[in-house]
Amino acid sequence: MLMRETAFFIDGPVGQLEALYLQVAEPRGVALICHPNPVQGGNMLNKVVSTLQRTARDAGLITLRFNYRGTGASAGGHDMGTGEVDDAQAAAAWLHAQHPELPMTLLGFSFGGFVAASLAGRLEATGQPVERLFMVAPAVMRLTAEHPLPSQCPLIVIQPETDEVVEPQKVYDWSGALSRPHELLKVAECGHFFHGKLTDLKDLVLPRLSN
Repeated sequence: MLMRETAFFIDGPVGQLEALYLQVAEPRGVALICHPNPVQGGNMLNKVVSTLQRTARDAGLITLRFNYRGTGASAGGHDMGTGEVDDAQAAAAWLHAQHPELPMTLLGFSFGGFVAASLAGRLEATGQPVERLFMVAPAVMRLTAEHPLPSQCPLIVIQPETDEVVEPQKVYDWSGALSRPHELLKVAECGHFFHGKLTDLKDLVLPRLSN
């Protein structure tokens, strides 16, 4: 089994997107992981993103993570909205082209939770099903009518209870107002970046990826 990610570039909407790809033996599916706010230093090497990538790998999924436009070696400038979702859609299209027979799971952290959710809605609307959607400490305030959620795939929301970046109550209120089925998991004594709690995060995600 290959356990080292391969660095390469994907053709994005405004130029190349820096990416890391991991192939696994006898894959059960593919996973695309979306990183946090690039304006605040978020990128695909973020430790929460890295934890999600390793967890997906351990669940037997091929993984792809990437830098949005204007981040790392990716071309373009930050859009902080639809542009990053466009980038994620390009990454998802590349991943699907490589493995059209495998179901796709989307995972996103913070701003990436918004990106992954918006992308899942887009994919479902175009007839490409999403296997699962994980939103970790998600920037739910960005999910306007312009960025509808998917209605079919299982949705798992993981929210730290002492998040200092995304106000937990906003996520709880958003969750409470959702008409579609979903799972809300609260992580006690945990801040936004899961300091000292990355193992807890993996313990929540891994069984839900493996079933």
